[in-house]
Amino acid sequence: MLLGAPPASAASGSLQLQVSIDKRPIEDATVPIDPANQVELQVVATNTGTAPVKVRSVRLSGVALALTFFAYDTTAPFEVPARGSVSRTFVLDLGDLAGQATGLLPSSVELLDAGRGTLGEATTVADVRGSLWSVYGVFGLAMLVLTILAWVTALLALARHRLAPNRWRRGVRFLPAGFGTGLVAVISLSVLRLVPPEPAIEIPVVLGAAAIAFLLGYLTPHPAPPAVTESDATVQLPLPSTQEFTR
Repeated sequence: MLLGAPPASAASGSLQLQVSIDKRPIEDATVPIDPANQVELQVVATNTGTAPVKVRSVRLSGVALALTFFAYDTTAPFEVPARGSVSRTFVLDLGDLAGQATGLLPSSVELLDAGRGTLGEATTVADVRGSLWSVYGVFGLAMLVLTILAWVTALLALARHRLAPNRWRRGVRFLPAGFGTGLVAVISLSVLRLVPPEPAIEIPVVLGAAAIAFLLGYLTPHPAPPAVTESDATVQLPLPSTQEFTR
């Protein structure tokens, strides 16, 4: 279930897709997308089933951290005959994409039926030439601010000896800062166009940063000051006054 639903069987009319964006095949490639220009999307759908398949629309979407940051649907009904192929070309206006995403994002092109079910899908990595102040960019900046606050709060509690005496609770106190650090690292690598936030990368980075932060909290010293023993304690007796000597 975590890996997604299995593709439709051949008898139900599954479609195999070959997709090109601006005449560049998207398979095993990073496709640049400039929101200032229209995008020519060419789809070749092959029906491996024994019954014709009716397609209602095509969708171009981008996902990161299990969140959809952009999705464009174009309604263009057509039918793919059994054991046949159909080629269609769509022109997409992605002008508002600059305010939705920027950097490298795992993306997909899907053919949908009348019930919005997926008939076929092709995946790629889109290099979106958007703005840093897009939804994705602002999301990364917000995560950076929250992560800094989480670290400051945890370190101040450590400096003031206000952490819990239990080591596990101290580790949990540092855990949100670790999660935030991992998320900021994943988003930064994506925005800087170094590494796309794919599950095979983002999950180890986020969990690894969280584990390191938990370990740091677990190994912090006990917050309570050391107890004073009787041998270390000194008792100071008041000296008698001059009047007491006179008496």
